[in-house]
Amino acid sequence: MNKVMLMGRLTRDPVIRHAGSGTKVASYNLAVGRTYKSTDGTTADFPRCVCVFPKAAEFAEKHLCKGLKVIVTGRIQTGSYTNKDGQKVYTTDVIVESQEFAESRSKSAASKGSSGLETDKDGYLVVPDSIDDELPFA
Repeated sequence: MNKVMLMGRLTRDPVIRHAGSGTKVASYNLAVGRTYKSTDGTTADFPRCVCVFPKAAEFAEKHLCKGLKVIVTGRIQTGSYTNKDGQKVYTTDVIVESQEFAESRSKSAASKGSSGLETDKDGYLVVPDSIDDELPFA
């Protein structure tokens, strides 16, 4: 079984590009904390998450931003390519199957600065009714 679940903060705003067929693809890195410190002092990993499904990519483009804490479920995909110097580069990506908010905006803003998203009186993100059909999760 190839299944991964991560919780972390976006290290930057999602990057949106268009595939050859015109489909949007979103990618972002998550800062995922470790439960231990490695020998080199690293306390986090930064996996690249790729939204290849159109609704997930549009959701990432509209609602995710740097510093926001999210939960991502997906699968690991490895690949390789040859760079311009002729060296083979190996890649490991998380192909996003679902993504959801892991905290309210008020907590996110308190820990990482304002994300510019609208919240209700309890601090939860307000998702407009107009995008209910576009949400990549139930």
